[in-house]
Amino acid sequence: MGAEPLQGERSAPSELVRLKQQAAPAALDGAAGRDETASPDEAAVPDEAAAQEGAQAPDRVFTGRPPWTLMYHSVDTVPEDPYLVTVTPERFVRQMEWLRRRRMRGVSMSELLLAQERGSASGLVGLTFDDGYADFPREVLPVLLRYGFNATAYIVAGRMGGHNAWDVDGPRRPLVTIAQVRQLASAGVEIGSHSLSHRRMAGLSGEDLALETRRSKELLEAVVDGPVTGFCFPYGASDEAAERAVGAAGYAYGVGICHQHTASRWALPRCYVGERDGGLRLRAKQIRHTLRGWTC
Repeated sequence: MGAEPLQGERSAPSELVRLKQQAAPAALDGAAGRDETASPDEAAVPDEAAAQEGAQAPDRVFTGRPPWTLMYHSVDTVPEDPYLVTVTPERFVRQMEWLRRRRMRGVSMSELLLAQERGSASGLVGLTFDDGYADFPREVLPVLLRYGFNATAYIVAGRMGGHNAWDVDGPRRPLVTIAQVRQLASAGVEIGSHSLSHRRMAGLSGEDLALETRRSKELLEAVVDGPVTGFCFPYGASDEAAERAVGAAGYAYGVGICHQHTASRWALPRCYVGERDGGLRLRAKQIRHTLRGWTC
């Protein structure tokens, strides 16, 4: 998977300009243009020194075993799915029903981590959705409401209203618009950042890390008019510098994919869920999460 160049920020929605005073000045500078599409390119970028403020960020080490968290992307019926990121609506309902029958409740990452800190996370499972596909409001939210569940949607801040340009060999899939992100937040869904442009963050310079973490946070906070405290690494790819940049940007936590020898607060592991995952496979994945070490 690769990423095509982003369009200039002049194509960001005009409504973001009206939120300019509510965001950090660098977040929306120069935003104007067509509705419902946000793209970063001509942004004022925080300097590299700012990106290294991670030394003052909260402790990187996560205390205790990370809670079980499911990682979804898209819930839809599509003719082709080369990257295996799509679960059909029928399968998704059966997966949520499986959780309910096991007396488990799907929650957002923020709620899950808070419950763990308080010692009350028993019976909770994190539900996370990467990329911000436009099927979330149509196929996911009604099911969550039906079961009394919640979730976290990680949005690529510079692609709202656009498409999955990073999946160069896959079909074009629409992403949620700015209005839809705002509606999801109003419905109680946690909105997190999935970076600004869906770049692989391991190995990026301090300047680029600051752009992907800080600017995406500021942009999303202007959209939802509230704090954005969670970050999700594109492709699950991180290194120590990228994780420290997440902490320095002011996030409370980050999520990746793989287990590590030492659990990091900025790259908590998650469990991939696909179309093949029925009850038996989900149970096996839950057991594996409980028994495994911190490696992939």
